[in-house]
Amino acid sequence: MRGTIAQEAIVLGFEPAIVRGYGLVVGLRGTGSRSMPPELRAFMRQELSRRGVGTGESGLAGLSVDAVLDSPDTAVVIVEGVIPPGAVGRRVRRGLTLEGTRFDLRVIADPRTDTTNLEGGRLYTCELRPMQPGEVVPPVGSSQASPIAEAKGPVFMNPFRLAEDGAVHSVERTVGRILVGGEVLRDMPVRLRLINPSHARAEILQSAINARFPQEPGQTDQTARGENSETIRITVPRTWRDRPEDFIRLLQSTSLRQAQAEEIARSIGRLLVQNPIHALDASWRWRALGPRALPAVRELYDHPEELPRLASLRAGAALDDPLVVPALIEMTTAAVDSIREEAVRLLAEVRPNLRVDAALRERLADESVDVRLAAYESLLMREDISIRRIDVDDRFELHVVESPFPMIYVAQVGQPRVVIFDPGLRMNEPVFIDTMSGRFIAQSTPNRQAVEIFYRELDGTRVVHEIRPYVVDLARFLGHRTSLDRTDPGIGLTYAESVGLLYQLVREGHIASEFRAEQDRVLAAINRRRELVPIEDRPAFMDEPSPPAAGGSDLDRLAPPPSIGG
Repeated sequence: MRGTIAQEAIVLGFEPAIVRGYGLVVGLRGTGSRSMPPELRAFMRQELSRRGVGTGESGLAGLSVDAVLDSPDTAVVIVEGVIPPGAVGRRVRRGLTLEGTRFDLRVIADPRTDTTNLEGGRLYTCELRPMQPGEVVPPVGSSQASPIAEAKGPVFMNPFRLAEDGAVHSVERTVGRILVGGEVLRDMPVRLRLINPSHARAEILQSAINARFPQEPGQTDQTARGENSETIRITVPRTWRDRPEDFIRLLQSTSLRQAQAEEIARSIGRLLVQNPIHALDASWRWRALGPRALPAVRELYDHPEELPRLASLRAGAALDDPLVVPALIEMTTAAVDSIREEAVRLLAEVRPNLRVDAALRERLADESVDVRLAAYESLLMREDISIRRIDVDDRFELHVVESPFPMIYVAQVGQPRVVIFDPGLRMNEPVFIDTMSGRFIAQSTPNRQAVEIFYRELDGTRVVHEIRPYVVDLARFLGHRTSLDRTDPGIGLTYAESVGLLYQLVREGHIASEFRAEQDRVLAAINRRRELVPIEDRPAFMDEPSPPAAGGSDLDRLAPPPSIGG
């Protein structure tokens, strides 16, 4: 990393920020709770009054604050989210309000209440604050930090509670999420702190960064702007907002002098072959050098050692080198599962190519579940026609994938999705299913090409339908609601209810299939941050930067080094 930004400066404020707060979910069907600790009730009364509840300005017309809190159709919840590094706050420019960075939320019924189900609820606008060290539940009163985000929106139920290994354990009704329901109110800037402060050094770093990442249309400031001799403020460019981690890695790997990019790239390759443990750093260095690194990168596409070959292929794919395609396709048939999965994910980034699409479709028949899922996700990114998509009444998408290995896969972030691997997957016959406390009964006799379903609505209405015994038909039937303009049979269950029923049928042996659920990434990110004890203040909230770290610098030597060291 000699001669790079990483040698000269430390990144501050790049850790994601966990934010938390109390909110009120409204619109429940008698599954909320009025019980809560007195101090929490006092806090919620204050917050709801401040937002206009009881005045006719809040959308809860005709209800007093106490009536809202006492209703069985409302629930006090804990709202959590992870703000990505470099997030931009809401602002007003020329009379127009510009939206701040959006992020997903996790909503949990306060464990000190008697709430039993958040299904169908909507989170009323609430404030979120940075999580404090040792915090179990969000504080109330004067101990609170200043709010840095707001939250609101419809609650989407988490279908499952997952173990660390991804195993499905149970359906949860008191935990949900709100997709992109959080909005950042104030900037969360990333800063560089120079190891050896100097106005001249800061100017050189600023120029190198802005040359590599010029200001984009709609970007409010230069990518790098020096604040003093010690710190440089970094604005994440708009094209990198969804990948801030990649942006920071590229920024750190950016060379201060670009004049000898080709020689630097070859030097990186030589050092990598000598010490393959630095494969990841080498890949980022090549990416930061840009297309001029490709001649050196290509020399390692067929290298016999795994790590140098993977580093070069990662860089080649990121630099959109068409010559990387044959090597990656060959890797998709490697003996090691992790190597095949890596190749499949890298192929997702390659420009449209019929050979790539064909290679990815072949991996849908891979013996490894992880490789099959990677192939599906890569084809989905490429909008491949081999994935059949069915919109189920805007509740969720049903994706049908050709594969000889039956599997049901459900998403927990982004667009709600149920994915059926093997369109011919059927319920085991003869069928007899009695679930949902007798509200859902399905039965058939051997050799019949139909399953008769009896369903009782919450209001007691009974309906009878017939569907084909295929799981694709069943999944669509569960989420679809029969209507005058859409007469196909269906009972209109929510996404969580539909997925929960499919999981139960697999678990009880009515569907001979593997069942996989996407990891709850919001929860995983929060848990990762909670493991960092103590939780330190973000530099963005500090009045003064921290003292510089000790260490030497070769920045004053303007001639680039003959080789790049680790």
